[in-house]
Amino acid sequence: MYPPPPPAPHRDFISVTLSLGESYDNSKSRRRRSCWRKWKQLSRLQRNVILFLLAFLVLCAFLYYTHLTNRWKALGGSPTEGERLRVEMPGPKPANPPVLPAPRKADASPEGMVTMLLQKSRKHIRRGPPRLQIRAPDVDSKDKTQDEDKEQVAAPRDTHQEETPQRTVISWRGAVIEPEQGTEHPSRRAAAPSMPSVPAARMQKDLGPPNARQKGVIEAFLHAWKGYRKFSWGHDELKPVSRSFSEWFGLGLTLIDALDTMWILGLRKEFEEARKWVSAKLNFEKDVDVNLFESTIRILGGLLSTYHLSGDSLFLRKAEDFGNRLMPAFSTPSKIPYSDVNIGTGVAHPPRWTSDSTVAEVTSIQLEFRELSRLTGVKKFQEAVENVTRHIHSLSGKKDGLVPMFINTHSGLFTHLGVFTLGARADSYYEYLLKQWIQGGKTDTQLLDDYLAAIQGIRAHLLRRSEPRKLAFVGELAHGRFSAKMDHLVCFLPGTLALGVHHGLPTEHMELALALMETCYQMNHQMETGLSPEIAHFNTVSQPNLKDVIVKPADRHNLLRPETVESLFYLYRVTGDRKYQDWGWEILQSFNKYTRVRSGGYSSINNVQSTHKPEPRDKMESFFLGETLKYLYLLFSDDRDLLSLDRYVFNTEAHPLPIWSPA
Repeated sequence: MYPPPPPAPHRDFISVTLSLGESYDNSKSRRRRSCWRKWKQLSRLQRNVILFLLAFLVLCAFLYYTHLTNRWKALGGSPTEGERLRVEMPGPKPANPPVLPAPRKADASPEGMVTMLLQKSRKHIRRGPPRLQIRAPDVDSKDKTQDEDKEQVAAPRDTHQEETPQRTVISWRGAVIEPEQGTEHPSRRAAAPSMPSVPAARMQKDLGPPNARQKGVIEAFLHAWKGYRKFSWGHDELKPVSRSFSEWFGLGLTLIDALDTMWILGLRKEFEEARKWVSAKLNFEKDVDVNLFESTIRILGGLLSTYHLSGDSLFLRKAEDFGNRLMPAFSTPSKIPYSDVNIGTGVAHPPRWTSDSTVAEVTSIQLEFRELSRLTGVKKFQEAVENVTRHIHSLSGKKDGLVPMFINTHSGLFTHLGVFTLGARADSYYEYLLKQWIQGGKTDTQLLDDYLAAIQGIRAHLLRRSEPRKLAFVGELAHGRFSAKMDHLVCFLPGTLALGVHHGLPTEHMELALALMETCYQMNHQMETGLSPEIAHFNTVSQPNLKDVIVKPADRHNLLRPETVESLFYLYRVTGDRKYQDWGWEILQSFNKYTRVRSGGYSSINNVQSTHKPEPRDKMESFFLGETLKYLYLLFSDDRDLLSLDRYVFNTEAHPLPIWSPA
């Protein structure tokens, strides 16, 4: 037998296989290969989803960066709102008796109406209001120092706050207009102008409670305000029938337009609540286009007026901020401003369908911008608008002082030559010629000459008499052809003529004012509802059974406009004839009967010729509170020193601004 084989020898070693050209580096390359392997192992759907999400995040980051860049360019490093609010407003603070008493509650006792406080003068940086205002009603010193940073709004509850706002189409003073075919950094502070302040107004020690008719206006205002407060608080305009709101600029247009009206009517509670909203909620840093003209007369004019009446510097700070945001509109080749400007981005542009601006728009912002320069000492506001005034003065294409309706922002020349009207798109050009002359202390003879020439042009080319009652009316002229068409807007003219006579212009202007005032009253009185149509045509042929005033179906709507009661106010102030107060009372009663909405507010109507179906249009324009009710309240006042015509000039939205004393 053979012995078993010996066991295999034990070997202690490890077999390792090495690959040439590769090394171990803490497994980083292996991890990269591992990630790539895992990526390749994903399905095509999974890989597409991940790539889409990454691309979406990159796009969002790019858009956000672009948005921030635009805002930086628009604001140009201007001081923040919080920094500006902590700067004390300049100028002599009100230290003399004001024209107006402090606001009171609607049911306040007469004793509360005459409480007036004299404000102590303070050190200042810039020019302040011209000693016309009184201390803001019951504003705590805490509110004064903290202002917008800490102030909270006791805003009314609004069941419609979440509704989608309805944008308003382009309009002229509230009238829908169909399209026709066819940023600067805040400038360095300038030295305050040398214009002296207006003399202090008389202390009204014997100012009593409102009379019966004024109480009627207060009641109408409170009813309108109830609807706005309940259904559209902080929005532009009330839709009283549907109990909702519409948006134009998204800046609380009705609230701002009504601020000085509340002060004048003595509505202390309502004014305070509105002031808190302005302090905490009115923010101009928003990406929205505004119409230069409409936003200037309503927002800028309303803030400046409220500052003068209340003495509250909050409103001047807001006005200066807003004025700066409007300035890019003047960045055109001709310096004739564009019609629209985005107050968030600083981008200005003309309407979509044309490069023209309307003449009234570019020549009816001067009162407000000039006053803003006077108060702040920043010259650029006044220089911009006065350049426009001088340019218009030098242009050809006029007809005996009458101007066309359109002007091109690139060439700076009139367009649509040969068409002349005192209605929409031209009306307030003539109004502001006179009012700028008055505002500046009657020193600018160029403005006066242009105004007097225009009145002569009206007499020569646009003035006619109707049949059978021989009513004087102002028509339109198109390429030599006369049209017996008169907008209700033209009813500003009797008041403007009377204002001129009050300031020393020819008495023959008063004769024309009296005649046109009768016509504007008849435009209301001859309608079944007692309210004027938007447009009237006049019969100029003597025929039986024809009335003087003819209304076409498309023109018989009423927008709660103020022009008739505005002129009634001026005619009563100048003549003292109480029939103008009676005519105004008739119109207020008609508003209450045919436009009042039970749940709150007043609505424009479609048919002034039907007492049974006036057809509410479901819209209350901001100027109903800003102008119509204000002028009615002043018309019914027995005190001619309440906003005296010798100390104040009203802008075209009825916001009173002080008259400058002559140098």
